[in-house]
Amino acid sequence: MQRPKVDFLTTALNYGGAETQLVRLAMRLKKREWNVRVISMLPPAAYVSELEVTGIPVFSLDMRRGIPDPRALLRLASILRRERPLVLHSHMVHANLLARASRFLIRTPVLVCTAHNIVEGGRLREMGYRLTDPLCDLTTQVSRAGLERYVRVGAVPRIKIRHIPNGVDTHQFRPNTESRHRLRKELGIEDEFVWLAVGRLEEAKDYPTMLKAFAEIKKNRPHSKLLIAGQGSLKDGVEKLARDLGLTGSVIFLGVRRDVPDLMNAVDAYVMSSAWEGMPMVLLEASAVGLPIVATDVGGNREVVLDGVTGFLVPPKKPQALAGAMMNVMDLSPEERAAMGSAGRKHIEANYSMDRVVEMWEALYFELLERKGVRV
Repeated sequence: MQRPKVDFLTTALNYGGAETQLVRLAMRLKKREWNVRVISMLPPAAYVSELEVTGIPVFSLDMRRGIPDPRALLRLASILRRERPLVLHSHMVHANLLARASRFLIRTPVLVCTAHNIVEGGRLREMGYRLTDPLCDLTTQVSRAGLERYVRVGAVPRIKIRHIPNGVDTHQFRPNTESRHRLRKELGIEDEFVWLAVGRLEEAKDYPTMLKAFAEIKKNRPHSKLLIAGQGSLKDGVEKLARDLGLTGSVIFLGVRRDVPDLMNAVDAYVMSSAWEGMPMVLLEASAVGLPIVATDVGGNREVVLDGVTGFLVPPKKPQALAGAMMNVMDLSPEERAAMGSAGRKHIEANYSMDRVVEMWEALYFELLERKGVRV
């Protein structure tokens, strides 16, 4: 049976967590014989070849970051009018608001809007969500904490929001001792205790707190290392802070990496210092690999990291607290760290496997189509 058409609209197509989740969902649905397309508001910077190889066309509305362009609404309406999807599924605040506005021009049967962060830009955007809510069939949140906040601030009524978490490919992200030995040798980190952080070098990730915490770690564990994978607008400032803190050679900036599963297998533990989050993909991935985790207690982090069981949670913007939790992990025996990592993987397999999450999305699409009286 030919599955119905679903179009995904995203603010951008880059190597961010939200975009990665969208791409994985689109590709899984394609394998399940859904007719899938991806539309990016900004010119796509990643994943185009991967999507097109699997038969998923990618469209761009050719917007420029930070510059409103009313023509983008007309371009989106033109694509939707031509493709006639039964479901339009938008991701992130700008795409969510644009998708809702498109209903003034063309009435796609089902519109689902997914919010990927607990805060998406302050009161003005929350008011935008509230005012445009009647144009949307359902808003979803990737974390329970985000859902509760959206209801509390009045952005979305409780009856029109649902929690569907991010999912992770537990086959791609799994323990792998072979890649561990190979990559540690390549990176020259064979004997040290190594931490990893993966994420954009932007304000939300609060790398200054991480670097200050790691400077404390170095006082007691001078041979430990911290790997940071990612790019961003704050790259120069973060690298300068590492030098100013005397961490040259101890903190290794790797840039964007396409071998994150191998990187995670090569290290001993994962650290996240975010000031705010939604449902971080990297925490799901690190847990699936079996790493003990130290993370700030923001957004949906506590839904992934079970405090004291799969890792430790600390308040945000507290370098001393972050350093203390990191030292707690380093002081565990290898067997205790392995048990913590194993508990993390079991938690992911039970609650966040990609197959399970895709089934949730399929069920939701069919539920909403049936509610609209659309036969599939």
